[in-house]
Order: sequence, then structure tokens, then C-alpha cells
Amino acid sequence: MKVTRRKFIRTGLLVTLGAVLVDMFWFEKFFIETNEFYIGKATKETTNIKVVQISDLHLQSINSQLSRLASKLNKLKPELILITGDAIDKAQNVSLLNDFLKLIDKQIKKVAILGNWEYWGNIDLNELNKVYLENNCTLLVNQTTQYLFGDTSISITGVDDFVGGNANYNAAIKDYKKSDYHIVLNHCPQYNDYISTQIDTHVDFILSGHTHGGQINLLGFAPFLPPGSGKYVKGWYTQNNSKFYVSKGIGTSMLPARFGARAEIAIFNLS
Repeated sequence: MKVTRRKFIRTGLLVTLGAVLVDMFWFEKFFIETNEFYIGKATKETTNIKVVQISDLHLQSINSQLSRLASKLNKLKPELILITGDAIDKAQNVSLLNDFLKLIDKQIKKVAILGNWEYWGNIDLNELNKVYLENNCTLLVNQTTQYLFGDTSISITGVDDFVGGNANYNAAIKDYKKSDYHIVLNHCPQYNDYISTQIDTHVDFILSGHTHGGQINLLGFAPFLPPGSGKYVKGWYTQNNSKFYVSKGIGTSMLPARFGARAEIAIFNLS
């Protein structure tokens, strides 16, 4: 059968469109990439403390993607899991967060901060805090806590959300104690511009989320970024000699699709 040029082009366009839609609504959402980094003197050969960042879960259900993620975390056995906001965006999903956290080994220490959707979703923060506590997770709202792993001390500062809450970095570091490592958790990366100007307390790096990597990212251009993103989209940035990492996160917001912004977790190795 002879195929005309017009029919060939039309078929090609339909196949391409189908591939793009599969990528947007399935592949990039449900297959989580792992980005791993080595900080300071850490290498693949050294004995490291593993810190994992999870951001923007926007939990709607416990699907196979999240079950696999929990299983991966249990095998990885990091010293710390850091949840950088927007774990849920509806009040009725607090119990869903509890179900997800229970899939993760309770012995793994966890720290969480609030994102804008924990406020916009009218979530009972006392109930949320209770769920976190039951799962060996400390919720930090403009606070700092310190952990000791062997001879290595790590301070984690958690800043309240810049858009929905009351971000106050100066209040958050009030109880900071000098540590081998200091990691700041701040959901909206725009506020990192302010944090980077505060040089009184050493910060190794800042972890943010919020942007979803643009969620729809066209060859590096993200046409839609939520308020509080500033000029940041994904990956590493340096501002005023401060380093910070913006996670693409796991879930989606508004539109249940991703393109050019695959879901991710990030592993930071400290030595």
C-alpha cells in the first residue's frame, strides 16, 4: 500500500504527540530519578553520612511509585531524610501522609518543614506535627535542631514558608550550636536570596523545593513558576557565596503532568 507524504507526516506527528503525552502524564511523574552528590571531602570511596531530600510530595494516594520510593529509602538507610515542604495540600490527606511515612523504617530520623500548601490547604498544623512525631520526624518552623552521628554533628535549620507562612531565618538560627555541618531547609528558593546575605552563622548548603523544576520545562525554559520561586528552577545555585539546591520534587500541583522536569530525590553524602 502506497503511503502519501501527507499521511506519513500526519502519522509521525500523532506518534510524536502520543510519546510526549505518555512522557508528561506517566513517565516523568511515576519514575523518580536519583541525583547523588558528594559534599566536602566525601567521595564514593569514603564512609559517608547519607542525607536524602524529599520535596513536594503533594500526596493524593499511596501508589506503586511511592511504595517503591519507601522501599528504596529502607534499603538505602540514610542517617537523615529531609522533607522540604508541600508533603500534602489538603486537610483530609494528613492520614495519607501518616500511611506513607509508616512505609519508611521508623528508625531513620526525619526532619520536615512547611510549604505553602500546608497553609493554603487549611491543614491542622497540630495534627500534622503529631503525625510527624509518631514517625520519628521533627517538624521545624523557624527552628534549629542538632544531630550527632558518630563523631559528626549536623545542625538542621528549618525555615517557615516564605509565601504562606512567616519565614524568619534570624529567629530560626537563634538556638544554633556550632556543628560540623549546617544544612538549612527552606521551601521557597526566593527566600534564599535573603538567607545568603546573613553571614554570621556558617551554612554548608540550603535545600529548597517548590518549583517542581518548572513542572513543564521546555529545553531549560520554565514558562510557569509559582510565586516564591524567584529566578530559580532546579539544581545547584550559588548566591553571595551560599550554595543551595532546588529539588524538582516528586508530586505535581495544579496540572497532573510533568515535561522536562522528571520527579526526583537527592542524596547528599557527607564525610
